[in-house]
Order: sequence, then C-alpha cells, then structure tokens
Amino acid sequence: MTMKVLTGRKCLITGAASGIGRATAVAAAARGMQLILTDIDAEGLAETAARIGASGGTVLNTRALDVSDYEAVTAWAKQVHDDYGSLDVVMNIAGIATWGTVENLEHRHWRSMVDVNLMGPIHVIENFVPPMVAAGRGGHLVNVSSAAGLLALPWHAAYSAAKFGLRGVSEVLRFDLERHDIGVSLVVPGAVRTPLVGTVQIVGVDRDDPRVRRMVKLFEGYAVTPEKVADRIIAGIERNRFLVHTSPDIRIGYWFARKFAWPYEVVARVANRRFSELLPAPARAQ
Repeated sequence: MTMKVLTGRKCLITGAASGIGRATAVAAAARGMQLILTDIDAEGLAETAARIGASGGTVLNTRALDVSDYEAVTAWAKQVHDDYGSLDVVMNIAGIATWGTVENLEHRHWRSMVDVNLMGPIHVIENFVPPMVAAGRGGHLVNVSSAAGLLALPWHAAYSAAKFGLRGVSEVLRFDLERHDIGVSLVVPGAVRTPLVGTVQIVGVDRDDPRVRRMVKLFEGYAVTPEKVADRIIAGIERNRFLVHTSPDIRIGYWFARKFAWPYEVVARVANRRFSELLPAPARAQ
C-alpha cells in the first residue's frame, strides 16, 4: 500500500506548535492535506495554524491539549470524528526530553518520559486508528521515535524507555494494520535543530558548564533542520517506508550496531565514559 496522492487527505499532527511538528504541518498543507492539529502550547499552535492559513492551506481543527491526558484526547477525538469522520493520516510527533544518569533521575523524570512520549502516542492511536480501520479506505500512521529508540545513547535511559517502546508498538502495528491497507512509518531522528535542544533537561549537569555548552553548540551545528525532517516524513508516507531516517549518521550507526555487535559495545562504552566526565564528583558517603 502506498499513499502517493496526499491532496485532500485528512491528517492529524500532534506537537504542531513548533519544531518537527510545525514543519511537518506546513509541508503537509503544501501537499494539499486537510489538517487537524494539536499541541500543549496554545499560542504556538495558533501561530502554526495562522501561518498555514496565510499560505492557502487548510486547517480543519486545532485543539490545545496534553496528549498524556487520555480523557482529553478521547473527548477531542469524538468531536473530530463527529465533525469530519475518520482520518487518513495520523502523525504522532509531540514529545519531550529529559536525560540523566540513573542516580540523578527521579521518578517524575521517568514518569514524564513514558506518559508523554509513549502513552501520548498510544492515546492517539487508540482513538484515531480504529475508526480508520472501520472506514476501510486505508491510510497511514506515523510515529516519531528517535535515534535513542535504536541505539544505547549515554544518559538516555528514561528517554529510551519510551522511544524503544514506541518502536515496538510501531513494529507490531506495521504488520497488524497491513491487511487494512494502513501503512506505518517509524521516524528515527538524530540531531535536529529544534527548540528542544535548548530546553532539554539534563539532570545532574550544569548547563552553563563550558564543556556542556561546547557539546550543545557542536550538536546544533551538526543538526538537520526540522524542514528536512518534515520532507523525509512526507516521503516516507508516499513511499510507505517503515523506517524513516533523517540523517545518514543514524542509518550507518544502526547498521553498525546490528552487524558488528562487539565494536558497537566498545563505542558505546567509550561514549559513556566521555559523557561521565561532565558529571560532578560524587559526594562521599559518611
């Protein structure tokens, strides 16, 4: 199943207020899709809708909500289906990031990663995919995971808990939904130049440390734009690609991890040691 013609398709995008979500909404509107947008940031969401409207795109509905709130997502889904019927494309892009070592992470950090980055997409899938199945027109589901859903990146345990989970959900749905002509794409971005770079919480690390600043600056210089990621997502839908890479380094890294397990473990250990140099010296037990 391929969805080569996107014009007129009804498309839901979460996380549409900024970054990859906004860029993908703009790209989808340019392809003639009719958009249904949400984000927890009401002001940013309104700005995205206004930008699309000014360029001649179609936004059918917007709703500011938290995707981790099941009741809110369910109520909104009912309104959307009552007003517009089943959708053709569902994109789970909303997400947050917190990094840190296990001795620094608190329960709230683990909980927020799972609630927003895993349960949020599940809430959307629960409410919007079954009506798509029942409509019998086919469609496409996009889940944005991360390189941290493929590889063991330092300090990403809580973040990877959700992103690996979303990868698992997507791999199963890829085959479960095939008989309904519904494609599934798992997007695995590496470094992307979004506001998340400046807001990501790194627990136990001083963001003003010159070494951390250098690392962030290096990350930003290497990162791809949200617009490039959006183009890859749209192409993934049109070509029915399951694994959608947004930069060659992640494609190579994932191939390397699968083909050369022992060298991959060496690289992972070295990277972890380098990151650990940024941690403050542990306090001695009395």
